[in-house]
Amino acid sequence: MLAMPGLRQINSRMDLKLYIQDCIHKQPEISWLNWESDFKNLRMIILEFIKQNWIEVIGAIIGLLYLYFEYKANIWMWLTGIAMSSFYTYVYIHATFYSFACINIYYIIAGAYGWVKWLKSAKKGQNEDISIELRHTPTRLFLPLFIISIVTFVIIAYISKNYTDSHVVYGDTFITTLSIIAMWMLAQRYVEQWLLLIVVNIVSVCIYFGQDLYPTSIMYLVYSIVSVFGYIRWRNLAKKDK
Repeated sequence: MLAMPGLRQINSRMDLKLYIQDCIHKQPEISWLNWESDFKNLRMIILEFIKQNWIEVIGAIIGLLYLYFEYKANIWMWLTGIAMSSFYTYVYIHATFYSFACINIYYIIAGAYGWVKWLKSAKKGQNEDISIELRHTPTRLFLPLFIISIVTFVIIAYISKNYTDSHVVYGDTFITTLSIIAMWMLAQRYVEQWLLLIVVNIVSVCIYFGQDLYPTSIMYLVYSIVSVFGYIRWRNLAKKDK
């Protein structure tokens, strides 16, 4: 633990949250006079936070790399996703987000499935990047996917509410359900998976920030922005593949 003048010892991620709140509520003149000291203290808190939560931080960094590959519609996103999900399985279990932990185990399995499936459909561009042809979701699948989503939500919510100590049962379940559907759509190369991810990412930012998972909330904030551009890019690529 680090001991700093004027601050209690860092013993949880709450130190970062409370310190930021203290800075916000300080009088402007006091904050200006002590800005150098405040900056040093904040820097030490952040470094200690990273030290104590390095698994989450690494998972978030790998997650950004995964997002880049997904945006590029590159097959390497699957292996990156498997690595990210391995880290986050631990993070979510530790944070009592059991549905999220289960979905990441599912992601690991789906990642292997997606890698094989995309590899069979892979092509090489002029830059030798492995990529695939994209397509739109058939309208005949809309109703089945909606029904499956409702059933999945009810089942997961029941299990989470009655058999776990999750603090965000319905938010957890909502994200998990849409993520399951989106991952399947991603494996099928459907452009509209981005639309589900936009919703998932926005809701995730709110939930994770509220639970003090700061690196994860930042990652999903970036996801939310990139998801919009990802949808536009995939839609344009799908037109070219026709």
